[in-house]
Amino acid sequence: MAKRDYYEVLGVSRNATEAEIKKAYRAKAKELHPDRNADRPEAEALFKEVNEAYDVLKDPQKKAAYDQFGHAAFEAGGPGAGGFRHGGPQGDADFASAFSDVFDDLFGDFMGHRGGRRRTAARRGSDLRYNLRVTLEEAYTGKRQTITVPGSAKCESCDGTGAEDGSAPVTCPTCSGMGKVRAQQGFFTIERTCPTCSGRGQVVKNPCRACGGSGRVHRERTLNVNIPPGVETGTRIRLAGEGEAGVNGGPPGDLYIFIEVAPHPIFEREGPDLHCRVPVPMTTAALGGEIEVPLLDGGRTRVKVPAGVQSGKQLRLREKGMPNLRGGRHGDLYLELQVETPVNLTPRQKELLREFEAAGKDNSPHSSNFFSKVKSFWEGMTG
Repeated sequence: MAKRDYYEVLGVSRNATEAEIKKAYRAKAKELHPDRNADRPEAEALFKEVNEAYDVLKDPQKKAAYDQFGHAAFEAGGPGAGGFRHGGPQGDADFASAFSDVFDDLFGDFMGHRGGRRRTAARRGSDLRYNLRVTLEEAYTGKRQTITVPGSAKCESCDGTGAEDGSAPVTCPTCSGMGKVRAQQGFFTIERTCPTCSGRGQVVKNPCRACGGSGRVHRERTLNVNIPPGVETGTRIRLAGEGEAGVNGGPPGDLYIFIEVAPHPIFEREGPDLHCRVPVPMTTAALGGEIEVPLLDGGRTRVKVPAGVQSGKQLRLREKGMPNLRGGRHGDLYLELQVETPVNLTPRQKELLREFEAAGKDNSPHSSNFFSKVKSFWEGMTG
């Protein structure tokens, strides 16, 4: 089968410049690379054809011979004979450089860069987490809390460079600052992290004595944290730049404070609302009256109890609950009344209750209704 015209293979005109030929080769090689075309059996042959065409057209002498004699220039005895990839050491170097560019296009993102010199690996510091427990009263009013955070900070002796005062990190001699080294294995070029600089691209010849060359030192810091009113368990407060120090001049991480609100002996919280179970004397529940109840802000208020109230009755005090974290109205306070049966009665109290029972008539509507249903149930079973 006759060979295709090399200019046609690369998709360029005969008067294309060296840069245009190289650009076209990179695009074709990237498009037809076998690793990207597992479902196209013909891709490998086309990929080799593209490489063969570029090997000729990138070299001025081979290109001139091809322009004059065509493919015959490279057949046995032809003026350009010598075969594929025999353009001398410089020609091989040019081809390797072009293929290296294609390799970067294909795998650059995976390797962590897109060609060119790799800049020093300045890395952001890690984020830190601090768990802070507050009382319900503190969550209600807000507070200013002082905390101690262990972690790493930028070394002040070397200003985070890791180098002794008066010196500076130098370009890694192994990878020339790229942070990666390449090894040729047959047709492919394999990249790996530079073992000398661990991917940083720079090495420290005179490490700082204070931090051992890391640019960071372990240090406990004391911070003042503002706990806003209305926080609840799970609330997260972010302190930007208060996390671990960065590496190689990178920015510091953040500190996240996670709030946990401790249980309260009187109040239970449900979102912005508060709930409180209040015992009510039997006489007050029967006759009605007033009871005094506490508020979370430390105050107190009197609440009217309607006569004949039953256990479980809820009274609502508007905007006596928790403040809203994002502003706006407070939640509500719900009082759940629990009618209390008296204990440890005196003989006289017992006597009075027996008199009350004997004189009572239809004083317990729920009880009368319940036993009426029970009686109907039993009659239905026996019938």
